[in-house]
Amino acid sequence: MSRTIIIGAGPAGLACAGALSKKGIPFQILEKSNHIAASWVNHYDRLSLHTIKELSHLPHLPFPEEYPEYVPKNLLLEYYQKYCDHFNINPIFNAEVQAIQEKEKEWQIFCANGQTYSSHSIIICTGFNRIPNIPNWAGKASYTGSIMHSKDYKNATQLPGNSVLVIGMGNSGAEIALDLSLNNKEVDLSVRGPVNIVPRDFLGNPTQKTAKNLAVLPTFIGDRIGRVVQFLSMGNLRKYGLRPAKLFPAQQLREYGKTPVIDLGTVNQIKKGAIQVRPGIDRFDEENVHFKDASSKSYDHIIMATGYHSKVEEFAPFVKDHLNSHGHPGNLILRKDENKQACFVGFNAYASGLLESIHEQAIEVAEHLATT
Repeated sequence: MSRTIIIGAGPAGLACAGALSKKGIPFQILEKSNHIAASWVNHYDRLSLHTIKELSHLPHLPFPEEYPEYVPKNLLLEYYQKYCDHFNINPIFNAEVQAIQEKEKEWQIFCANGQTYSSHSIIICTGFNRIPNIPNWAGKASYTGSIMHSKDYKNATQLPGNSVLVIGMGNSGAEIALDLSLNNKEVDLSVRGPVNIVPRDFLGNPTQKTAKNLAVLPTFIGDRIGRVVQFLSMGNLRKYGLRPAKLFPAQQLREYGKTPVIDLGTVNQIKKGAIQVRPGIDRFDEENVHFKDASSKSYDHIIMATGYHSKVEEFAPFVKDHLNSHGHPGNLILRKDENKQACFVGFNAYASGLLESIHEQAIEVAEHLATT
């Protein structure tokens, strides 16, 4: 029996492993894929962190000084491997957890490869992005053009033809639309509702730092200053088909754990007419996408940047009654008794960026397990 089992070898799982190593607590990591940070490996090529490196590294090992302020995907993956080497982290790969059962004095963990593990403590780090959200619009099954989820998009070269519809303007949708536009694709961006968009940098300063400075003020003051910064940097986007959200950007993160769209150039492409904003989807037919404004258009490719579900309860049914209003585990430490601990890291970004939150939570969990 292992004292602690970590489920998932993404940033949260690695952070927990590093924090436990620092405390001298033995552990095993179970990872369903065949490599660390699988989601980052599979993300689109142009991806880089939207948060500054000082607030995005894992516990007890900062990024190398020579890394840029916003770490690109290739260097991030290099860093994660160095982190594993530094803390001697060796995940068990191809070990997808299918079920966790609660016994009197232990957790039993059943994997798809037939292996079974047991431990007194588990740390679930499977993240927000475990299961792609695939909407089922009317007529979608009959559409003859290509449709993919954003998780399968790498770069524009994989899409022959010219016209592309990106559905959804979260951070992935906005950046994929930008990537396609800069690679001379004809891009439409379907935006079904109001959006909060902020610049990555404002007047030469990272917006993340500005937001942290504003966070020390009373919320009614900080939120309104944030709105002024937002308007000065973005302008009035209504005439381009983008409706502003009523929530302040920081309020949206604080209350819903939903990061505003961090703009890297998509807004400029929209203003130039290189990206056309469309409303939400109504239905499909064999050749066309029909929008909520009664317009329609045919595309060579459709990319659904429609998000993910965490769905932890699918393999850990004891979590079902402890999910928050967004469907994610609502507690850092869910169970605490004489025999068993269950912790959840990487499901809370309500007060800061996700990687900063992971850093803080991993250290807190390690401190907790060191004293139990």
